[in-house]
Formats: sequence, C-alpha cells, structure tokens
Amino acid sequence: MTGIWLAFLGFILILLFLDLGVFHRKARAVNVREALVWSAVWIALGLSFGVFVYYGYENRWFGLGGSVDAVDGAMNDGRTAAIKYLTGYVVEKSLSVDNIFVIAMIFGFFAVPAVYQHRVLFWGILGALAMRGAMIAIGAKLIAEFHWVLYVFGAFLIATAAKMLLLKTDETDPNRNVVVRLVRRFLPVTSRFHGEHFVVRAGTPASRESEVPGKPALPDDAVGRARPGTLMLTPLALALILVETTDLIFAVDSIPAIFAITADPFLVFTSNIFAILGLRSLYFALAEMISMFRYLKVSLALVLALVGGKMLLAPWLKEILGGTYSLYLLGLVLLVLAGGVAASLFAGRPSTDRHGAGAANAGGTATPR
Repeated sequence: MTGIWLAFLGFILILLFLDLGVFHRKARAVNVREALVWSAVWIALGLSFGVFVYYGYENRWFGLGGSVDAVDGAMNDGRTAAIKYLTGYVVEKSLSVDNIFVIAMIFGFFAVPAVYQHRVLFWGILGALAMRGAMIAIGAKLIAEFHWVLYVFGAFLIATAAKMLLLKTDETDPNRNVVVRLVRRFLPVTSRFHGEHFVVRAGTPASRESEVPGKPALPDDAVGRARPGTLMLTPLALALILVETTDLIFAVDSIPAIFAITADPFLVFTSNIFAILGLRSLYFALAEMISMFRYLKVSLALVLALVGGKMLLAPWLKEILGGTYSLYLLGLVLLVLAGGVAASLFAGRPSTDRHGAGAANAGGTATPR
C-alpha cells in the first residue's frame, strides 16, 4: 500500500509543479475563459481517476480494497469503490464551492490585485492539502478504533447544516478575526502590497498594483515603527493566512462528510485532493457569478444534512436498499445541487448582493481598508 500512496503524492506534486512552474509561472490576472478551461481540466482529471479506482479495487492493485470499510462493514470491489469515490468527490467539490464565497470576501476586503490572487490560492491550497491529509489520518484512526465516532460525525453534520440555514455568516469583518488580530499585534505588517511577496524588509517600495486611483491608502499598521531592514508581512500574507484559516474551518465540516461515505483512507484522501485541486480555477470562473447562486448555500446545507442522516441511518439503509445505497446517495446529492443551481438561475440575479460586491472587489477594484 505504501507504493500507491507515494505514486499518488508524486503525481499530485507533478500536477502542482506544472500548474505553478509552467502554466502560471508569471503573476497575471486569470480571465473567466481561461478559468473555465482549467476548471474543466481539473474536473476531467478528478472524474478520470474514478476509472483507475474501479480497476485498482477490482483487481486489488497495490493491495487496494484488501480491508473492510468501517462505514458499511464490507470489502470494496471496483464498482462500490468507484461509486464511493465519485460520491465523495461530488460532495467535497460542492462543499468547496462554499469556500469561494468567503475567499471573494477576503480578497475584496484586502483589495488583493487580480494579478496576485492566483499566487495566494496556490499556496493556500498547498497548506490545505497538508492540513486535510493530517485530519484524514486522524479521522481514519478514530473510526478504526471507535466506530461510534461515525454517529458523532453524523450529528455534527446535521447541526452544521442547521447552522448554515439559520445563521447569517456573510457579514464577517476580517479585522475582527482573532488570527488577524494576533498577527497584527505580534508581527509588523506593511500598509501596501509589494508585488507577489508575502514578506519584505521595511523600506521596500510598494508595487504599482497597490495604488488605487482616487482612494485613500491602507491604514498604516507598522510603517514608522519598524526599523529599516526589519522583516515585515504584507497584506498579501494576511490574505493568505485568512484563506488558510478559512479552509481549516471548512475542513472541519467536509472531512466528516466524506467519512459518512467511506472510511477507506485512500478513497477519502484522493477524493478530497482532486476536489481541492480545482478550487483556484473554479474561483476565477465563478467569482463574477457568485451573486447568481443565491440558493447555493441552501442546497449545500441540504447536502450536509443528507450525508449526516445517511451516516446515522447507515445500517437501516443498507438493509432496505442493499449494498448499492451509496449509489442512491450520489443521485440524491446531484439532484439537490442541480435543484439549488436551477432555483438560483430561475430566480434571477438579485439587485444587491453582498457576495456579488465581494466578488467584484476581488478583481482589485475595492476600496482598501
């Protein structure tokens, strides 16, 4: 099993190297057309990996499928493994879309120039891969040792769904974020962007992209207090820290969701990784259209409730629907998501929308604060 893990991680590193080191080597703004093409490429890769999953588990390549899946107590053959992988991929992909709303708000608040947003998202996703890998390893160990943890995860997902439906989280002010406040208190922060750098030395000239004609400068957080040559964080670093913090919070919701589908570590990890890899391009593809999907959060909440209910009722569902109940779950998830998108498009674009403003600001035209 070690061989397949090393091979998969090597494959992902190659993809990331090609993405940043070849295709996006120079900092530049990503237009919607290019983002849609890259989104299609990442989605195609994620879905195509399902073919490998099918044959790998069917033929027991590298020992895949050689242990009992703690979720349903059965061995995964090619068909069940592929269904679980695709279900997990769709669920994780849909939940990652909710992250786009918050990222748009972060970029809008810090007025991150469009030319540098790709860099923030790239390093943010690298951090997300590491964090989720650790959380998946811990979750798999807990489920293997204590099966009742599955029911705790199920109840947590239903509670999270209720919170998404009942509580408004759109008005969050990044300045009040405890992480940002701690960073500002203990580390010097520049008042302007310095190109694509996260860390600079005091006295370094600001980049032209940080100039917003007719707008006041960012608040002077540390300039004047730092000695020349002192290492200082830039606003781009603050945006990256918030993106990482946001993904950690979202992972707390999404990791239990995938464990409702399967406890096979390889299926859990690979479906998560492929769902996250396309998040950057998906952001640029959807950032300008966020305000159109007013019912997306409702559909995502229903998906969480559906997955949480499946986790709590798994023994009875398996008895009633048989071993293919994961296929029914996949169908219901797709139906709920399609319903949310259709309802949003049918309702039309709202005249004023917080997320829409955030998305517009994400292009670098926001008033710096």
